[in-house]
Amino acid sequence: MTTPSTFPSPREVVRQWVDLFNRADPDALAALYHEKAVNHQVNRDPVEGKDLIRQMFAREFATAEMVCLPEQIFEEGEWAILEWKDPLGLRGCGFFHVRDGRIVFQRGYWDELSFLRMHGLPIPAG
Repeated sequence: MTTPSTFPSPREVVRQWVDLFNRADPDALAALYHEKAVNHQVNRDPVEGKDLIRQMFAREFATAEMVCLPEQIFEEGEWAILEWKDPLGLRGCGFFHVRDGRIVFQRGYWDELSFLRMHGLPIPAG
């Protein structure tokens, strides 16, 4: 006989993540991550560790107003997949590996050039 988990499911964790992301709350977002978590947005180098992930979100929220509108959240075992859009038309997806109610790994796919253009931000040379 299996006992129900006392931890939120990956889908529930991603729903919490979306809510906190839309509040632009880097501290509460960081609380969803394991101490040694990795956040890898594929157009950037991976960010390793809960504190550096918090710092990444703080910088991003200070740079642009971002909104995540979930289109689909899929769950399979310890994984959840978020398909999203934003009000400006940008789309992307994120893969979240969740263990014991904490994100241990996240990978995101989105078009950074479109994001920079939509927000009127400088486009890096190179």
